[in-house]
Amino acid sequence: MNLLLGFYEPTEGSIRIDGQDIRGMSKQELRKHMGIVLQDPFLFAGDIKFNVSLYNDRIGPEKVRKALADVGAASFIEQLPGGYDEPVVERGSTLSAGQRRLISFARALAYDPAILILDEATASIDSETEGLIQEALRVVSEGRTTFVIAHRLSTIRDADQILVLHRGEIVERGNHEELMRLQGRYYRMYQLQSGAGHGRPAEAGDEAAVTG
Repeated sequence: MNLLLGFYEPTEGSIRIDGQDIRGMSKQELRKHMGIVLQDPFLFAGDIKFNVSLYNDRIGPEKVRKALADVGAASFIEQLPGGYDEPVVERGSTLSAGQRRLISFARALAYDPAILILDEATASIDSETEGLIQEALRVVSEGRTTFVIAHRLSTIRDADQILVLHRGEIVERGNHEELMRLQGRYYRMYQLQSGAGHGRPAEAGDEAAVTG
């Protein structure tokens, strides 16, 4: 993720977007096409609709409402005393982790980035909220290149390609079905998480799959 966003330069090879090496782009040009949803998204002091639009003149009230509805956030927002005008304290501490995540999904959807990066976007949430987050993930990923970093493997099951990291090295790659047939590290992690695994546990250093 740091390489893709231009925080570091590759020591070997290159990163290309639509055939263009990112080293030939300014950081502003590169990043304006990317949206990021983090495990602990930052919400700003203001109201809920402001936290989706963030001073972007192209994102009006109707677009904000549609983005929030599309990711499944409208149901809890409309129950708040102020609705879409409900005040948000800095970091959104009055909202649950899942609610903050849904607002950040709506923010990414409203900005309509070409590339979306989700970093542990389904971590630390209850099982009820996970269903909403999974659906929100499907909505925001549609029609764009999406990179998902996740330890919760249900998040990435439908990815076109899954890269499995062990101690910082890519040790397996393929889609879900291919990796399950391989019966390697991904298979063991998936079996453990789904409650079906009774074999050797995943080793220390096994990372969640990184998917695109």
